[in-house]
Amino acid sequence: MTAEPSKRWVSPAAAVVVTVGYMAATSAAGRFGPQGTMLLAGPLGALLLLLLARAAGLGADDVGLGRRALRCGAVYGLCCVAAVAVVYAAAAWLPVTRSAFLDERYRTDLGAALRTAFVVIPLGTILFEEVAFRGVLWGLVRAAWGRTRATRLSSGLFGLWHVLPSLRLNRVNPAVTGLVGPGPAGQILAVTGAVAFTAAAGVVLCELRRRSGSLLAPIGLHWAVNGLGVLVTAGIAGWNA
Repeated sequence: MTAEPSKRWVSPAAAVVVTVGYMAATSAAGRFGPQGTMLLAGPLGALLLLLLARAAGLGADDVGLGRRALRCGAVYGLCCVAAVAVVYAAAAWLPVTRSAFLDERYRTDLGAALRTAFVVIPLGTILFEEVAFRGVLWGLVRAAWGRTRATRLSSGLFGLWHVLPSLRLNRVNPAVTGLVGPGPAGQILAVTGAVAFTAAAGVVLCELRRRSGSLLAPIGLHWAVNGLGVLVTAGIAGWNA
């Protein structure tokens, strides 16, 4: 994909519909497919969405992959990683917030935690999500209807994207269980809270994308929240073992 817009073969509106449909299918595949499905579906899906964006007339700058913004995006991303690291270190050290890291899904040995943080999460989660939500979808909607609507749609769908992953949240995370309870009502509250939180996070990620002009900025924050979270969780579990 070049920095300049290419010839348009698909209208932006049609490309948005196809993008959202493909994202929904990828979400279902990752949730219900064999373990490790997203390690293949994530990178492949990101590539296919970038090709769709090109067919809709978008260039590399439009999807956050332009060369001119790489340095700025990298600086933003590294600052986000550092900020999250400081917050996580403080939260893990304080007994009142430490329980938030006691998530059964990520209680594992250090080797598995490292693979999850540096391979599974980047390739199976962040690559596809950032290209899809803050790259292609945001770029398509901004081109057709403006930046504000792009952020609203991208962030709203990002929140809904987390419905399936949060279905067991009130049973595997002690902090959430204590807050909403382990039953069906607690599940509804946990899922609703997860959707609202991730939608708000989507707004922040879109703003990082806008300000930096690069996907590297939201990628940095996204990885820091997820990847460092896994490492801290594994570290606490190992310390308490």
